[in-house]
Amino acid sequence: MRYETERTRRRGHADTATDTLARGLGIFSIALGIMEVAAPRTLARALGMKGQEGLIAGYGLREIATGIGILASKDPTPWIWGRVAGDALDLATLATALEGKNPKKENVGIAMAAVAGVTALDVYCAQTLSRESPHPLPPMQDYSDRTGFPRGVEQSRGAASDFEVPRDFRAPEAMRPYTQPDLPQRPMPSM
Repeated sequence: MRYETERTRRRGHADTATDTLARGLGIFSIALGIMEVAAPRTLARALGMKGQEGLIAGYGLREIATGIGILASKDPTPWIWGRVAGDALDLATLATALEGKNPKKENVGIAMAAVAGVTALDVYCAQTLSRESPHPLPPMQDYSDRTGFPRGVEQSRGAASDFEVPRDFRAPEAMRPYTQPDLPQRPMPSM
């Protein structure tokens, strides 16, 4: 008997849509982190957060680490929850940029809406992953080599002729007028 290998990377679960979403979030996290590390001044200027370049670069490193963790892990659940926590931190940091006389408040609002949308995906993915069983499912068994005959096909040939066949295959007496015309007929009931 052969066993099929599991098609997903996680704990034997067959939900490939959640796997795909988690991998996509990991790739997105790495790309966003690279952008934050490569251009913290540009982002700080666009959001009216001058002086916060080091913080933005630090958040970028966090994003890269989380993305690598998601892609490298057999179970990305804790890493996705890490993304949710990072999103909350990002939203709190962006909210501070709305205070005072920031001339780029509109850009901050757009950034907050984008982060909130990604947060919704992160929360959905994390909750879906958390609901799954931590125990692996047993591997699927492959029965394609079985015939369905307990003793094999060759030993089953002619096996039915060993039994005594009953001779009376006639329909029940109530059905005989309708099914077996060669037998004595009973008068049909009048309605």
